[in-house]
Amino acid sequence: MIVNYSDEEVIKGKKSIFLAGPTPRGEGVVSWRTEACSILERIGFDGVVFVPEYSTWKPKEDYVDQAMWEREALTDAIVIVFWIPRKLPEMPAFTTNVEFGYWLRSGKVIYGRPDDAAKIKYLDWLYKLDYEKEPFSNLEKLLKEAIELSDELFSLNKD
Repeated sequence: MIVNYSDEEVIKGKKSIFLAGPTPRGEGVVSWRTEACSILERIGFDGVVFVPEYSTWKPKEDYVDQAMWEREALTDAIVIVFWIPRKLPEMPAFTTNVEFGYWLRSGKVIYGRPDDAAKIKYLDWLYKLDYEKEPFSNLEKLLKEAIELSDELFSLNKD
């Protein structure tokens, strides 16, 4: 597995999963993506994981540069995993709402959130409507499904 952080050039043309969702803004909040990367490594994902955070896990300072990296990686990603552990006020995920709506119709979205996530009813409803699936409430199950979908979609893209 290769982790591709936002302070690195986007790796293109590979089987890939983008970890979309809220990014901690303060030094005291741990990113959920560290756990997600550990899970993906443990369950044997053999592609690229796009992590829209610095390799140092510090917040990125240049907003436009960050947004352009994310757009490029989201466009190239085979699967976009939305995990939304929204907590107010420390993890609001306002940008995530826009990204979710923007990418939902791409056909490459898998969505989940913990049962205690705040203000996710509309996202749940949209996902059920467009994908006819229930949102995942377990990060590991979500990532296992993402691996299966990435294998399937990547092999379709190669043909």
